[in-house]
Amino acid sequence: MNKSIKASLLSALLFPGAGHIFLKKYLLGTVLSASAIAALYVLIANAVVIAQQIVEKIQNGEIGLDAAAITAVMEKQPPGAESLLIDIATLVLIVSWLIAVVDSYRLGKIQDNDAANKET
Repeated sequence: MNKSIKASLLSALLFPGAGHIFLKKYLLGTVLSASAIAALYVLIANAVVIAQQIVEKIQNGEIGLDAAAITAVMEKQPPGAESLLIDIATLVLIVSWLIAVVDSYRLGKIQDNDAANKET
């Protein structure tokens, strides 16, 4: 398996930036990983806050302990700025993942071609 395929699979299946680190492009790999980590932090922190709110409502008796009631509460979008922050974090995560996969494939192809040229 050539470097371009390995790098793109690492970025696609493991984490954004893993393919760049495999290709020894440490700065770009770190930037992509850091942006994905930051986006995941925002998304997970928001999910924890929502879960805590649901648990409090269950403990206070505001909602019943049944799946339909919990699902209805979970489906409510957070108001204003929180919703925008979640949308931005989701977009950053998706874009960083796509950039990581495509760019690691591109850089791997360059390294594969350089290795092939040195052999001839």
